[in-house]
Amino acid sequence: MKIHEYQARDLLASYGIPVPPGQTITSHEQAGSVYKQVVKDAGLGESGLAVVKAQVFAGGRGKAGFVKLVRSAEEATEAAKFMLSNRMVSPQTGPEGLEVNKLLIAAGVDIGKREDGKGGGADEYYLAITTDRNSRRNVLIASREGGVEIEEVAAQNPRAILKEPMHPLVGLQPHQAMRLAFELGFSGKQVRQAAHIMLQLAKLYVEKDCTLAEINPLVVTEGGEVVAIDAKFQFDDNALFRHKDLQELFDPTEENPAEIRAAKAGLTYIALDGNIGCLVNGAGLAMATMDTIKLHGGEPANFLDVGGGASEEAVTEAFRIILSDQAVKGILVNIFGGIMDCAVIAQGIVNAANEVGFKVPLVVRLEGTNVANGRKVLEAARANLPTLQTAGDLTEAAEKVTKAVAA
Repeated sequence: MKIHEYQARDLLASYGIPVPPGQTITSHEQAGSVYKQVVKDAGLGESGLAVVKAQVFAGGRGKAGFVKLVRSAEEATEAAKFMLSNRMVSPQTGPEGLEVNKLLIAAGVDIGKREDGKGGGADEYYLAITTDRNSRRNVLIASREGGVEIEEVAAQNPRAILKEPMHPLVGLQPHQAMRLAFELGFSGKQVRQAAHIMLQLAKLYVEKDCTLAEINPLVVTEGGEVVAIDAKFQFDDNALFRHKDLQELFDPTEENPAEIRAAKAGLTYIALDGNIGCLVNGAGLAMATMDTIKLHGGEPANFLDVGGGASEEAVTEAFRIILSDQAVKGILVNIFGGIMDCAVIAQGIVNAANEVGFKVPLVVRLEGTNVANGRKVLEAARANLPTLQTAGDLTEAAEKVTKAVAA
């Protein structure tokens, strides 16, 4: 699960990590008064610097014009009016863009300049914690090159990325944080400030079952204070039952409605850009199915895993979800009956297909327990389901569905 920037800032503050004052708005009429309150809370005067930011789950906001610096209530109102009345289009959104429903207005920060001989420019840093699958440990990632996409830094200057593995039992230790702060170029009181932020971020990461905790940028102000300007968090969905507070932060408007619908039905569904719907039991088999479709020139429209014990109700809902995508021109069902009886599965597919109604080609491949009787059920149903085809193996199924879609 992801959360918005304003929620991430609140989470940082709850762990004692300093962030500039800020408030959210949902209409441009609120912008002027909120701007005045934010700059007042920050002690910036009546015409202090503030930033208006669109709250969406996509990067590239600044280049898209959805992060604007303002110095008056009027400028804040104009910026808000633009963002709330236009869709944000960036490399991460696709050409259709994203609707913006909420904005963050936060106090601006005068960022200091580096004068330590280790590189000029603004005093900005990158901090993040995630899991390193190779070492099987959580790792703190840091860089002096903050305020930019870390992927670009890693590609162009990998030596600028510092990594500090965290002990699986005792976590990040103070001596590790202090050493890393020195290596990043912090000095004086800023060393302890930066180390404190690292330790608190590590604590937050573990206690909240995060899969990503990122601060970008972490800055040193002209007054010498270390402050987090922007943050991003992702949480382990499987651990959310332990965190009622995090569940309340979920924003369904930022998620694909079909994916939310699938989750409620106990299905794992991810929308893709193709035109061949996939209904499969098992994540590995689903990946193999999509790969085989691609191998034969097709494009999968989704990843959909109905699980090992799929019921007729789950299969029916899965068909409805797949067909809700107007781009779908055909469906491939690939089921392996291990514990499940293929005859029962086949009857469930037929019943679901009859209930939902099909106008697109449906290719079904069954394998496993009692598969012979399962195939008989499908063959008997073809008279009433003219779009239904069967296949003996995955290759044949992929060939049939891609051919049918291209016809």
